[in-house]
Amino acid sequence: MYRFGSYLLVTSLCLTMLGCSSDDLNVTKGSDANSNTTTTATSLTDEDLYKPILLPFDAPPLAELDAKVTWVDQPVWNPYEILKDKLDETEPLTEVKTALSLRNDYPISKVNNEKIKSALGRGPISNKQVDYEATLTRRVGGDAKTTNPIMVSSTTDFDVSSLINMELFGFDWNMTPFANSEYVKSWQTSESLLYEKITLRNDIYWEDGTQVTAHDVVFSFQTILNPEIPIPATRTGTDLIRWIEAYDDFTIIIFHPEASPVNIWNINFPVIAKHIYEKTIPDDKSLKSSDAHRELEKNPLESGPYRLIDRSFDQELVFERREEYYMVNGKQVRDKPYFKKIRLRIMKDPNTAIIALKSGEIEEMEITAEHWNTQANDDDFYKLNTKATATEWVSFHFCWNCKSKFFQDLKVRQAMGFAFDHEELLDKMFKGLYAPSNGPFHPKAWMAPKNPPPFLKQDLDKAEDLLDEAGWGDSNFDGVRDKMINGKRVDFEFNVLCSQSPTSKRVSTLLKESLDQIGIICHVKTLEFTVLQQYNLDGNFDATFGGWGTGTDPYLTENIFGTGKKRNYGKYSSAKVDQLYKQGLAEFDKEKRAAIYGDIHQTLYADQPYTWLFYRNSFYGFNKRLRGYYFSPRGPYNYNPGFYSVWAAASE
Repeated sequence: MYRFGSYLLVTSLCLTMLGCSSDDLNVTKGSDANSNTTTTATSLTDEDLYKPILLPFDAPPLAELDAKVTWVDQPVWNPYEILKDKLDETEPLTEVKTALSLRNDYPISKVNNEKIKSALGRGPISNKQVDYEATLTRRVGGDAKTTNPIMVSSTTDFDVSSLINMELFGFDWNMTPFANSEYVKSWQTSESLLYEKITLRNDIYWEDGTQVTAHDVVFSFQTILNPEIPIPATRTGTDLIRWIEAYDDFTIIIFHPEASPVNIWNINFPVIAKHIYEKTIPDDKSLKSSDAHRELEKNPLESGPYRLIDRSFDQELVFERREEYYMVNGKQVRDKPYFKKIRLRIMKDPNTAIIALKSGEIEEMEITAEHWNTQANDDDFYKLNTKATATEWVSFHFCWNCKSKFFQDLKVRQAMGFAFDHEELLDKMFKGLYAPSNGPFHPKAWMAPKNPPPFLKQDLDKAEDLLDEAGWGDSNFDGVRDKMINGKRVDFEFNVLCSQSPTSKRVSTLLKESLDQIGIICHVKTLEFTVLQQYNLDGNFDATFGGWGTGTDPYLTENIFGTGKKRNYGKYSSAKVDQLYKQGLAEFDKEKRAAIYGDIHQTLYADQPYTWLFYRNSFYGFNKRLRGYYFSPRGPYNYNPGFYSVWAAASE
């Protein structure tokens, strides 16, 4: 499920364990919108649970709306076809046979990496090339917590939901939104941007044979906004919609409270079956405690391409293609899913998983940067597999608490950036696998500044000068900088918090070693991820190491850098930045919006609430029979068609 509003997979603070891979660094894929591929580790507060209130609304007759509204057609695309059209613009850089023989010893073989992606990342020329009877075995890092699409919160939850549930809307590799033609007949927006008119197809059916209708959509919307139901992730973004009305079985109108360039990012939410849940929810608003809901968890009512046929706790989930999804009354009405069965093998240990990939027990996985150059780089690996990589717009940083006595002063925060050994991090620790970062927006993103600020480099002399100017000297000549604060001498000694992942500890330790050289004592304190996240939410730290995934629209970063916003862990505040965010939501011209967010980027760089460090790459290993994986700024899957573009080659 690929939620529009996601800053990267995210707003209810969906968190995912990424980094060198999803098994290493921790990255928060969310600001304040829902995600598409995420894992939540956040405890819900009373405010989270009870804030959304759906007020009464008298929807006008459809004829009245049509008479006064000018409707503008919005894109309704087949995700397979738009990716095919994109790939058809260029010729493959080599033949498939040659690509399968190449070793991808990145960063040495960047040319080979591009050849592999170019030749193997394409769709089939004809159905004869596809083994439609194939079973694909994928690795996932943890079990699903739920099969109910409105209750999803983890990465595996989203993987499961995207297989068994319909997705009315999506976005492509450029994060351009569209309605999915597999489910939607038409989508129109009013010129005023206050209304959306969506017409559903009349050939969508639940697993029990009941037709999917507009009433299911309205019921799902109202359920998500029911304050008595503890929705973990899908509420945010949806709660910005004023109302949804079903005018017949297939026509709905979405009412927005005001015109905004980001309204289209809030209209995609999961759909559950009204005829089932209207009977079960009154008895169990937790959606998990009653016998009926426990049975629905084991045997969900599917509307998407696959059905869940087997589940072994903490071992695997098995899905089978639904013929009634693409065949209705003996006629093919949708693209036939490429795999007959899909197995999600639960392997929490990446070392175990890479061995399974090499043996053929699994056929696809995200691999760690460490494994990229070791276990995924020998003859045993290349016997059955190939690999590919691309930069994701997932940035990592040190966050400085701007309310801390140590980091209130801008000059101190600037000194941190100059003190850190960026070259050691990028060239030696990461061996050139990652690109440097200088702010919230990736240099290739449309909202990035046209004249970006320079990437920081270590300059210890400049760092010391800035600290001296900020009053942090060494008054007692003990080798540790200090300062008089409220009449007391305070040594510059603080903790940097990080997760227990090896890479997080290594990066944080490098900060400690860098600061040792200029008279600052930094202790690395590792915490279990959920504990770390609570420290972040509470602002209970001096410094913390973390990462943010990319969102679909830059307005989502307001939740990270806006004054008083929930994910503004470092308590940063800038009247200029707050005003720019308001301007960004009031500006409809994309180039002018880009300039606004570019100004935010430049201002944040100047204020250094973070020391930005690097963008992580996604590293994936694929069995050589697999094709069709195309990388986006969100990796190969977290967009449309994403995972559904992958197929198995038929035996020749």
